[in-house]
Amino acid sequence: MKKLLFVLLFTSFCFAQNVNNFKAVIIPLKFDFIRTNNQYRLCTISKAYLNTAGFNAYYSNEILPKEYADRCDLLYYDIVKENAFLATKMYIELKDCTGKIIFKSETGYSKEKDTELAYADALKKAFVSVTNLHYQFEKTSAANPVVAIKSEVAPIVVSTVPTAVIEKSTSDLLYAQTTVTGYQLVDASPKVVYKLYKTSRSDLFIASKGMNQGVLIQKDNQWFFEYYESEKLVSEKVAVKF
Repeated sequence: MKKLLFVLLFTSFCFAQNVNNFKAVIIPLKFDFIRTNNQYRLCTISKAYLNTAGFNAYYSNEILPKEYADRCDLLYYDIVKENAFLATKMYIELKDCTGKIIFKSETGYSKEKDTELAYADALKKAFVSVTNLHYQFEKTSAANPVVAIKSEVAPIVVSTVPTAVIEKSTSDLLYAQTTVTGYQLVDASPKVVYKLYKTSRSDLFIASKGMNQGVLIQKDNQWFFEYYESEKLVSEKVAVKF
C-alpha cells in the first residue's frame, strides 16, 4: 500500500525540470510575512524584476491568456523571509503545480533599518540569481506533470489500507479558500493549515500540512488527511467547509 500511494502521488512529478520548461510565472498578492496585499510593493517589484529577467509574469487574480490554461505549464512564485538579527534576509522560490521547488534563489541580505527599503534591497539582491538563469521557454513534456488518478489505481487508495492505521481527528472547522492550484484550508485566525492541489477527482486532493505530504480524501461524506509517519499510515479526520 505504501509503495502504491507513493507511486500514485509522485511518479508523475519526477521529471528533470528546470525553469525553462514553464511558460509563465504566477505571483500571489500576499506573502506569509506581510499583512496586506502588495504591502511594501513586493508584488509590483517582483513582477517588474521577473519581466526584466525574461519571464511572462502575472498576478494570481489576473485573467490569463488561453495558452496558459494548463496550470502545470506555470511556475508559482514565493518570497521566503528568514529570521535575522538586525538585518533582513529573504530568498525566492519558484514551484511547479504540485508545490515542488524548481528553483531557489540565493539569499538577499540587507541592513537597511527602514522596512520597505530593507525588503526592496534584499529582494533586489535575491533576484540576481534569478536573472542569471537567463530564462527562455523551451517546450517539453516535462513541463506538464499530469496530476491524474487512474481508475484502476484509485480504488486501492480509497478502500485498501494497511492493518496498522493511526487515526486522528481535528475538531476545529477549517474554511477552504480558492488558490491557483486548488485550495488552502484556513482556521478562524485565519492561519493556513493545509494546502490542497486539484486532481482529476473532486473527492481527492494532493495535500500538505507543514512537513507532512499526503492526500485529502472524502469517505462517507467526511474528509481525511492521510500521510505516512514513521512507516505508518496516519488518517486524520478534517472538518472543512468548501
